[in-house]
Amino acid sequence: MAVVGYARVSSADQEFNGQIERLKAASCQPIFSEKVSGKSTNGRPKLARAIASLGPGDVLVVVKLDRLARSIRDLLRLLDQIAAAGAGLRALDDPWCDTTTPQGRLILTVMGGLAEFERELIRQRCDEGIRRARERGVAFGRPPRLNPRQRRMIAERYAAGETLAALAADFDVGEATIWRALRG
Repeated sequence: MAVVGYARVSSADQEFNGQIERLKAASCQPIFSEKVSGKSTNGRPKLARAIASLGPGDVLVVVKLDRLARSIRDLLRLLDQIAAAGAGLRALDDPWCDTTTPQGRLILTVMGGLAEFERELIRQRCDEGIRRARERGVAFGRPPRLNPRQRRMIAERYAAGETLAALAADFDVGEATIWRALRG
């Protein structure tokens, strides 16, 4: 039975040394570590290698569950991969998260459902806030580079035969911006 560790930080200026020390103290060997965002589901090659190294009876250990997955969908996908290898998952700071026991599997399922529910509530509140802001006339996105007067001038000059490149240089914008102004 191998105890495999996985440590992850989100950005290059963060360090995972503390995670690695805790994983070593938990008798993890080997330990896979990487600096990559948890949002990336395909861009975590060390996690893929850690899971590929698991065999029946092995345990993948992380310091916190959020080092492994940021969404319940991602967590469930990873748990399926770990279970397919015949292995379990344990999080050191989340003692309820231990899929090597029936109680741990139950609690992880319930906690995952609650986390998904909370994310849905947050999304609903954000959508409601955006809707209210739009009703008040709040503009979202980047501010337009060209005002209506400039767009009219561009249309007139383009109709007179000026090129997109010349107009872009005169108005200090890209040709794509000129093209969008002409289309709009």
